[in-house]
Amino acid sequence: MSDVEDDWAAALAEQAEVEGGDDVQTAPLDELVDETPPINADEARKLDGILDIPVTISMEVGRTNINIRNLLQLNQGSVVELDRLAGESLDVLVNGTLIAHGEVVVVNDKFGIRLTDVISQTERIKKLR
Repeated sequence: MSDVEDDWAAALAEQAEVEGGDDVQTAPLDELVDETPPINADEARKLDGILDIPVTISMEVGRTNINIRNLLQLNQGSVVELDRLAGESLDVLVNGTLIAHGEVVVVNDKFGIRLTDVISQTERIKKLR
């Protein structure tokens, strides 16, 4: 045993003496068991069909409303003010439905997005109404 391991052992023994040693009891824990039944071949075939459906994922920096007159006056170098503050999270949309928020990252000279908050299924369903 190394000196570091000896130091740890001594510290743990000292802590056990201070805390009462044998008075420490462990709490019983239930085993975590996956109680979901395995999927059958028909369900697996249906799932494979769904997993191959293409979807469009997009990131939204912000939005604004603009009338056509101002839209037609835009040219190179024009600035359009959006409804978001600098540094605020981007929206991640799948087929136009908000599913998450994230922040822009650069990986190998390409833009990407790091998800910071995923919208729960119940919240997505509420927004559909």
